[in-house]
Amino acid sequence: MFRKVKFFGTLAGLGFLLGAIFGAIAAEPEMGKMENHTIPQPNQFQRIEQPPGNKIAVTLGGLGLIGLELWWFLFSKPKSRQVIAKDGIQEVTVTVNGGYEPSQIIVQTGQPVRLNFHRKDPSSCLEEVRFPDFHIAQELPLNQITAIEFTPSKPGKYEFTCGMNMFRGIIEVQPATL
Repeated sequence: MFRKVKFFGTLAGLGFLLGAIFGAIAAEPEMGKMENHTIPQPNQFQRIEQPPGNKIAVTLGGLGLIGLELWWFLFSKPKSRQVIAKDGIQEVTVTVNGGYEPSQIIVQTGQPVRLNFHRKDPSSCLEEVRFPDFHIAQELPLNQITAIEFTPSKPGKYEFTCGMNMFRGIIEVQPATL
């Protein structure tokens, strides 16, 4: 039994070896046909010509994507909402769906603020909202409204983030107007 396996293994190995050798020989171009051609070196680049339409389309597509990226990061404005107090409480609903909307909320100092977070996004990143400056961390159940209340005492910009610090919003606290 062992001899049969050894014999067929040797025969198969010899067949692969001969096939590789004859395949390489067959792939070699004839020397007479190589007079007008240069053989590229293994590490040498070869230019591949493309039609001008392809070059223009790729260039315009790249410039369009660069323009979109610049607009997104430099020129797009976050959605802002000025909160108006009702019954002495500044209240606004923040929709949590792939981020926070509005992502910038303007409130007054010295008046209680109630932010009603309505989470629609099931991603685990948005399961929690954190207000580090106010020492608040609150779980946000899916498809429910969760109220977060605090009273800002000093003007300034205060950030709130998701649990993973990927999505952000700003609470801009302005001095109270009389």
